[in-house]
Amino acid sequence: MSKIEIFDPAMCCSTGVCGVDVDQNLVTFAADVDWARQQGAEIQRYNLAQQPMEFANNRLVRDFLERSGKDALPLILVDGEVALAGRYPSRADLARWAGIQNLPVEADPAAECCSGRKCC
Repeated sequence: MSKIEIFDPAMCCSTGVCGVDVDQNLVTFAADVDWARQQGAEIQRYNLAQQPMEFANNRLVRDFLERSGKDALPLILVDGEVALAGRYPSRADLARWAGIQNLPVEADPAAECCSGRKCC
């Protein structure tokens, strides 16, 4: 199983799911991370505000920030290589990277749209 590392922008707490103005994308992503971990995925999240040394000590992340800036976060590494930047991955992305088989259709909103059961 692959190691997934998420380098989040500076947020008030480790998941960003706090405060009075919560971003629904962060709520969904936090639930997807919890789901993937329950399936055995190895996922580590780092928050720029709370763990800046994780960003500074990782040359790939440090170079990314110098080149693209903190507004380009989040940065997702899979086995030490850039897999995605600038947005959070879907549950299907996490499952694919972690090698989780038999992802339920309900877990992937894009698949629901394509199946005609739901309008996006």
